[in-house]
Amino acid sequence: MIAGNVTTPFGRRPMTYGMLADQVAAQAIDEDACVDKWKLYRWLCEARPRLGISDRALSLLNALLSFYPKTELAGSDTLIVFPSNAQLSLRAHGMAEATIRRHIAALVEAGLLIRRDSANGKRFARRDSEGDIGQAFGFSLAPLLRRAEEIEGIAAAVVAERLHYQGLKERLTICRRDVVKLLEATTEDNGDDDGEIVRMKDLYRDIISGLPRNPDAAELDAILLVLEALRENLAKFMAKREKTQNYSGNHDQTERHRQNSNTQLNTELEPSFEKKQGRDRATSAARNVANVDLAELGGDNHRDSRRPVSYPDLNASGSSMLKPFPLGMVLTACPEFCNYGPGGGITSWREFLSAAVVVRSMLGVSPSAFEEACAVMGPENAATAIACILERAGHINSAGGYLRDLTRRTERGEFSLGPMLMAQLRANGEIGARPA
Repeated sequence: MIAGNVTTPFGRRPMTYGMLADQVAAQAIDEDACVDKWKLYRWLCEARPRLGISDRALSLLNALLSFYPKTELAGSDTLIVFPSNAQLSLRAHGMAEATIRRHIAALVEAGLLIRRDSANGKRFARRDSEGDIGQAFGFSLAPLLRRAEEIEGIAAAVVAERLHYQGLKERLTICRRDVVKLLEATTEDNGDDDGEIVRMKDLYRDIISGLPRNPDAAELDAILLVLEALRENLAKFMAKREKTQNYSGNHDQTERHRQNSNTQLNTELEPSFEKKQGRDRATSAARNVANVDLAELGGDNHRDSRRPVSYPDLNASGSSMLKPFPLGMVLTACPEFCNYGPGGGITSWREFLSAAVVVRSMLGVSPSAFEEACAVMGPENAATAIACILERAGHINSAGGYLRDLTRRTERGEFSLGPMLMAQLRANGEIGARPA
């Protein structure tokens, strides 16, 4: 263990509070503490981005560790190395002396070294009659031993973050491949005239064009949410088209003729009737959402327990509607909307729909406009549109008219929520801005 008074640096180098704190802490190292110096060096290499030191400074630290005679740094030793700049230059692969001085200053500033300067600034050691080092002047490695556990933890965190980032990039690559191949398959089967296919292609182009050159983990996570939702919607779209087409098991096989002797057939499920029936169910579900009055919610965004609120069946909006985007992605894109949920937060689609009723009334959107949007888009997507309108309320003159316009464009196949959500994510800084 290092003992003695605090020493100040030689020459014009000033004394700082950081140097004082490092020296005091080094004197409190336990004598039983020890760590393998090369294992510690590997931890330093992993933790380098967090410690704020360069790779050249680490190369110089490697050379300094090589001058320490033992493999383990022990608290019972002096832990001081005293090579000259010429010796350091040889072991640091010919590093210039000016560069050595600059990197030593960086290591001292980072709290990884302590200067133990002599009266004349030279580095040397005095030995006793038995040849043991009695007093040494140079660089103390005590901070490395003192911070060994901290450096190991930082290195482990950096490795975990790197593995997580690699996993996100692999998931993104696979998801992009899946989306591209699914889009190619749907285009080959249905052509480019299908409105849903065109909307999904436009959404994919918008996502990829907004992908930064070097995205961080948060940006990758946000983009993955959108891409995975798009992939799921594509798979659902293809499964729905597969059920509506009667393909033969073999293109060269002649189908067997089937005859029914009953000539008085009653066609019970006409296509037009099925569509109208699905629309009626969606309209009924929309009325359940749009007609919930604020008084039923307790006059605020809290529900009155004495009067039950009628919520729609989330699956009653018809099978032709695409699945809503993930709730987490919608809340990330529209953070202001969370303030209107029960208790000031939203954790489920049911709470999201309750908040939509509150915001709808606050924005002046009529129940009929919201009901029509729910019938066309689905309750969750209509509520998502309300959340996006809330985020842009300062730029929209008439929220009700804007929602009706979105509903009409959705009916014509000219509008999709995906680009709107991507624009909100970019505006909130969740993903990188589209390159110019």
